[in-house]
Amino acid sequence: MIGAVLFVSVFTVYGWLYPGYSSTRMFVSELSVGPHGWVQILNFVLTGTLVLAFGRGLAAHFSTGAASRAGPVLVQIIGVSLIASGPFITDPSAVFEQSSVHGVVHGIFSALVFTFAPLTCFVFYRRFRRDPLWRPLTGWTLATGVVLTFGIGVLKISQQPGSGFFEWKGLVQRVFLVAFMTWIFAVASRLRHHYRRQEDSPQAQP
Repeated sequence: MIGAVLFVSVFTVYGWLYPGYSSTRMFVSELSVGPHGWVQILNFVLTGTLVLAFGRGLAAHFSTGAASRAGPVLVQIIGVSLIASGPFITDPSAVFEQSSVHGVVHGIFSALVFTFAPLTCFVFYRRFRRDPLWRPLTGWTLATGVVLTFGIGVLKISQQPGSGFFEWKGLVQRVFLVAFMTWIFAVASRLRHHYRRQEDSPQAQP
């Protein structure tokens, strides 16, 4: 929950404060470029670490059944990819097409995040629709997966100068990231509520 809020809050506020930066035209990763780029680099690393820990928590909770293996593994890969995206700084105005070595590495890990995010939603959708505890998140999970899949296509198109989305590529990416981080927050919040309720139940009392 903290990781999702931290990531979105930092790139939103930092984007407002960064001189000459445009949140609609420029990617989140471009906040890592420049003398104060360490702020976004640290944001990547801290968020990735928390997402990685969240993935391990999901693995402990979903020990059997649908999504018990693939789901937590995908979340952990996303966490590792976010961590690696920090020190390997992007090339300006590029996500899928990088030229420098560090830009190429950043692009690879970014591609993993953007590819596995919708896949994660679809994998957990299979589990949520069968599990009474998670059924309330079924529709939201499916909708998020569809939105993220559509977002990848739009983001790819927005990379091409002259396309109708080129001047809005930063906003398109933010919609993708906010949608996925909101989903992570919702799942983490429900998981936390579930275990706190178990701790407060009479059966849990010594």
